[in-house]
Amino acid sequence: MTEKRLTKRRFKDGDDAHRPWQEEIFTADASHKCPTYVNRTPPCQGSCPSGEDIRGWLNIARGIEKAPGDMAWQEYAFNRVTDANPFPAIMGRVCPAPCEDGCNRNEVEDHVGINAVEQFIGDYALEHKLKLKKVAQDSGKKVAIVGSGVAGLACAYHLRRMGHACTVIEAHEELGGMMRYGIPGYRVPNEVLDGEIQRILDLGVDVRTNTKVGVDISLEELQEEFDAVFIGLGAQTGAALPVPGGDAANCISGVAFLQAFNDGRLKHTSARVLVVGGGDTSMDVAAVARRLGHITQEREHDRPEDIILGHVAHDAATVAHRQGADVTLVSWESLERMPATKMEVHHVTQEGVKIMGSVLPVKVITDDEGRATALRLTEVDWASGKSVVKEGTEFDIECDLIVAAIGQRGDLAGFESLDNGRGLIDADGFYRVKDHPDLFVGGDIVKPHLLTTAIGQASIAAEGIDSFLAGHDLSKRPKVDVHRYSLLEKLRETHHEPGPYDHSQTRGTDHADFAVHNYEDRSAVEIVPADELFLGHFKYEPRHVRKENDITSESVLGSFGERIQGLLEEQAIAEADRCMSCGMCFECDNCVIYCPQIAIFRVKKTDSTMGRYVDTDYTRCIGCHICEDVCPSGYIRMGLGE
Repeated sequence: MTEKRLTKRRFKDGDDAHRPWQEEIFTADASHKCPTYVNRTPPCQGSCPSGEDIRGWLNIARGIEKAPGDMAWQEYAFNRVTDANPFPAIMGRVCPAPCEDGCNRNEVEDHVGINAVEQFIGDYALEHKLKLKKVAQDSGKKVAIVGSGVAGLACAYHLRRMGHACTVIEAHEELGGMMRYGIPGYRVPNEVLDGEIQRILDLGVDVRTNTKVGVDISLEELQEEFDAVFIGLGAQTGAALPVPGGDAANCISGVAFLQAFNDGRLKHTSARVLVVGGGDTSMDVAAVARRLGHITQEREHDRPEDIILGHVAHDAATVAHRQGADVTLVSWESLERMPATKMEVHHVTQEGVKIMGSVLPVKVITDDEGRATALRLTEVDWASGKSVVKEGTEFDIECDLIVAAIGQRGDLAGFESLDNGRGLIDADGFYRVKDHPDLFVGGDIVKPHLLTTAIGQASIAAEGIDSFLAGHDLSKRPKVDVHRYSLLEKLRETHHEPGPYDHSQTRGTDHADFAVHNYEDRSAVEIVPADELFLGHFKYEPRHVRKENDITSESVLGSFGERIQGLLEEQAIAEADRCMSCGMCFECDNCVIYCPQIAIFRVKKTDSTMGRYVDTDYTRCIGCHICEDVCPSGYIRMGLGE
């Protein structure tokens, strides 16, 4: 049951310290501090590595921000999502949602189901064949994109929208990188992946598949042919188990295991599978192993390691004879410290995977043929906050296949001069390669992390490439580096843009049509915290959770359909309505209702838009601060500056 927190009181027992004096300048009940409307970044967006305007598309879904003309809200929300992230249907399914951890709604009862609403928007876009926004005028510049994973495709998307020609160069036959070869198809169905990739190609992105840089073409040749190069190779080489015997034939990497499964080569696995890891990749391996099962009468050339290493492929006819596999996952971290998302841990446990935390591999036990038969482990203690080996606790777990999902590195053949010694490529804050002004990089080849991280890096790199191609110096990135809501763009969209200004000295700009009155945009430097919201405004409302297909340890074998069901439209709208719109007005009328001087008023409907719903008559305002105290979203600040 979701915990409900006491939010009805602005101040708690023991709160006896005043606010900073510059905010408390009162004479009797009045002050010169009058309300200013301040847009700040919400913590969900500040926690999103791709910097999506989450608050924006949630407010569109709930009907606060209106779509222009007769455009459906779903299309308008899709346009807002894809300003940052061209893969909403994918990310709505697989992103571990750090945005939800940052959500201020957690201070009321439970976070907003951001992923669930994003998936609804993404699925609607695919179903209704929505297109991405048109590209800018052709710049005449050409950019090579090495790798078609999420980083490469996102970078190509942003660059095409800027008007630059892009060519994606991919070593495999199909596009998608780790989205296709590293994530099980039942988590991201191929039709979803193909649909979201095709939208990007429809912008005019060229593709060269089956082309490996360093073999079919050199990096130097790319630099000669193109004006800039973005390197999004990914980290598709798994780390070996770093213990004696870790090089046994049936000790393989998690990356190789998942690629063989997604290629369609691996149809079944071994009877006893031992997965070493603790992150989401290890959970995917364990879940796939449970679904694949094993063959009792296994022929020698059908051994999983031979399939995974690409020597042969399984005969699909043998699938009819498979049985459930015994899958155990061991982690050096404790169960509480494992980096995998709680949902994935819950799912694989429900599906029959045994998870053992706080154990460290010591040695792979091998037979006369050099094949692993068991893994020797020792217990570790985390009581001190650090891993301490418990002497005398060694034990063996018998197994037929060991899959190590403990780290990844890139295949830098052809890019040797850029290798930082760890199989990765270093980059600066603009994701530019040091000493190579025409080379930019992003995604797992910088540091293996989340898909949403790669999308954010690609966006920043695209802006850097755009500046480089224009001959401009790369300027400092904003403190809060996200895709921010622009009131000015909204005013232009609704035909309320400011009029021309003749630059003459004037006073009384609160009624001038060339000024955006009583508004400050601090979204580039400030994230609004929960303690600046009036949480008492929000009623307790449980999250609208996506339903799951019931998959148990008995039914998991051969179960390759999607586990999570998307929200219906009314559920998506209701969930979006739980958003507290932190840092932006959501038209609750509290400030209008509670102002004792009737100084705050609604802007005329013909003039209002998102962020311009209320205004202040300063001839009436006495600066009593009540509007600030009752503002649920923290949009009102009292007279900034002195």
